[in-house]
Amino acid sequence: MRRVFVVFLSICIALALAGCVEKQLPAPISETRVLLDTYCTITIYGKHETSLLDEAFDLCAEYEEMLGINVAGSDVWRINHAVGEAVAVAPQTVEVIMAGLGYGELSEGFFDITVGRLSTLWGFSGETSVPSEAEIEAALLSVGYRQVSVEGDTVRLSNPDIWLDLGGIAKGYIADQVALFLKERGVAGAVIDLGGDVAVVGGKPDGSPWLVGVRQPFGEHGDLLGVIETGEASVVTSGVYERQFVENGVTYHHILDPFTGMPAWSDVSGATVIAEGAMTGDALSTIALLVGSVRAAELFARTPGFVGALLILYSGELLQIGEIVFDGL
Repeated sequence: MRRVFVVFLSICIALALAGCVEKQLPAPISETRVLLDTYCTITIYGKHETSLLDEAFDLCAEYEEMLGINVAGSDVWRINHAVGEAVAVAPQTVEVIMAGLGYGELSEGFFDITVGRLSTLWGFSGETSVPSEAEIEAALLSVGYRQVSVEGDTVRLSNPDIWLDLGGIAKGYIADQVALFLKERGVAGAVIDLGGDVAVVGGKPDGSPWLVGVRQPFGEHGDLLGVIETGEASVVTSGVYERQFVENGVTYHHILDPFTGMPAWSDVSGATVIAEGAMTGDALSTIALLVGSVRAAELFARTPGFVGALLILYSGELLQIGEIVFDGL
C-alpha cells in the first residue's frame, strides 16, 4: 500500500512541477502590420518586451525605404532615375542586387531584376488591364540583367531605360535580416512571416518542429493543402494565384516571363521552397514557376543553401524534391 502511495505521490509531484514549468513559459508576443505591400506577422517566443516587435517592424520599414521600386528616394528609385549614371547605394542594396544578378545567371535569364519597366507596365494593383503588344515590346527593350554593373558601393545601368525591380528577392532578404536581428537580441524562437516569406528562428519552446502551412492553389484565402515541418530554416511560397486578374475570360498572373513580357507559363502553379535563407527560397520559388518542374529540380540541386521543395503542378500532382517533411490535410 505504501509503494502505491509513493508512486501516486511521485506522479502528483511530477504533474505539479510540469504545471509550474508550463505556467512559467511566457506567452509569445505577436503583431501583424501592413508593410512591403502585404500583411507581415512577427511572433517572438520567450520573455521579451513588445518594444522588440516595434524594432523588428521598424527594420522592415527601413529596408522598404531602401529597396522599394515605388518609394521615391530609395536606392532602387535613384538607380532607376539616374539615366545611366553611377549611383552610390547602401551595402545592403549592393548585396541584394548582386544576389539577383547571380540568380539571373543560375536561371539563364528567367529570373531578371531588370524587369522594372515590365512589372510597372502590368501593375497588378488596383484596376489592371492587359498592356498592348507595342507597350510590351517597348518594355522588353529595357530588360537585360547583364546591363547592370556594380563597382564597390556604386551601381550603374548601361541602358538608361532599364528599371530595377528587386521584388523577387527583397522580402526574402528582409526576412533574413529580421531573423538575424532577433538572434542578436537573444531571441531563441521566432517566426517572421512577410506575406509568404517565412523565416524561422531557433526552436519551439516545447521542442516540437515548426509547422508552416502551404496554401491550396486557387482555393479560398486561408485554405491549406497541408503543412511543412521544419527546424530553423526559411519556408517561402510563390504561386501564380497570388496576384491575378481576368480579362475577356483569360486569367493573367504576376509572374512575368522576361523573354516574352507576358505572364509565365510552365507546369508549376505553386512552389514552396525550404532553404537556409529566405532570399534563396524567394528566388528559387519564383524560378520554379518560370522554368517548370524538371528544370527547377536541376537548378535546385546546384544552389547552395537549398534544402527541399514542394512543387504543385497544374495537373494536381505534388512533387517533392530534396529534404522535406510535408503532411497533407
